[in-house]
Amino acid sequence: MSVPTATALAQHIAGLPLIDQHVHGCWLTAGDRRRFENALNEANTDPITYSGFDSQLGFAVRAHCAPVLGLPRHVDAHTYWERRSEFAEAELARLFLRGANVSDWLVDTGFAEGVADVNEFSAACGGRVHEVVRLEQVAEQAAQAPGDYASAFEEILHRRAARAVGTKSILAYRGGFDGDLTEPPAAQVVEAAGRWRDSGGVRLRDRVLLRFGLHQALRLGKPLQLHVGFGDRDCDLHKSNPLYLLDFLRKSGDTPIVLLHCYPYEREAGYLAQAFNNVYVDGGLSINYLGARAPAFIARLLEMAPFSRVMYSSDGFGPAELHFLGAALWRKGIHRALQPFVDSGDWSVADAIRVVDLIARDNAARIYRV
Repeated sequence: MSVPTATALAQHIAGLPLIDQHVHGCWLTAGDRRRFENALNEANTDPITYSGFDSQLGFAVRAHCAPVLGLPRHVDAHTYWERRSEFAEAELARLFLRGANVSDWLVDTGFAEGVADVNEFSAACGGRVHEVVRLEQVAEQAAQAPGDYASAFEEILHRRAARAVGTKSILAYRGGFDGDLTEPPAAQVVEAAGRWRDSGGVRLRDRVLLRFGLHQALRLGKPLQLHVGFGDRDCDLHKSNPLYLLDFLRKSGDTPIVLLHCYPYEREAGYLAQAFNNVYVDGGLSINYLGARAPAFIARLLEMAPFSRVMYSSDGFGPAELHFLGAALWRKGIHRALQPFVDSGDWSVADAIRVVDLIARDNAARIYRV
């Protein structure tokens, strides 16, 4: 029985260097199995009481990451962990990051506890690394600075953004998208900043100051990333529906707005990408956690969104497997989504390859100028 050869589309996808337009640092220090299995869960903020391997993500680790460590696909969880334990975490980072075939990594440095910083990440991945500045971290720095809060925020943001490619907000975790997102008057900012500073100036949840930060980021003109949908349970999922952003988007001008993750709101996000010239979407994080079901999610993301408005990311954080898996599952998923279009005659091979290039790197290269 002959073995089918890879299609031209599959060959192109396999060899194409990606731009990972939203990612975090990876671990560089050793930890135990409990830490690893907890990292295979995104939503539960407590130690999990089941095996993290018993999930779509856990199965995907055994299927796609095991060969990187010299193991057969689908090896059992115990054998995988034992083999993984033979490597130093920094060595695992080099293996998995370089195995992802990513030319540029756009790293959100807003939460960096226990993971590689930009310089350490750069040394491990062997590619180009660019920073994305988290607005809530800028706010915390401004709260600790002397003098006027608004002036301090603007100075810190402009200084950090000068060497960064974009900004990001976790508004979805700090009250959600529903409600007023207009720019607050200066007097309200002064009053809110005073209250927050008096309370210690940590974990920003004040709606006035969150709104202030968003509009300062819009003025930069660099892409503004927004967490949307799926995340840990600190995020009120029903308030992270991107349709709540309609009024904000109508006043966002030309600044690119990038909706991250999107599950289970990928169709709503796709609609917004069609409705607004400056809205972009990605499926990072969601693709990893959906595992074998990722192709269906990718297909839904492509139902409504213009192809020039969709981008790739892994949203890897912690285990370097997640940075690698994002790429492996996206490559597999985009092929499974597009190959039937070619086989049915609805798309040409050339059109499918062009769409892959747009999503894999061209769209990100254009808006982030990398």
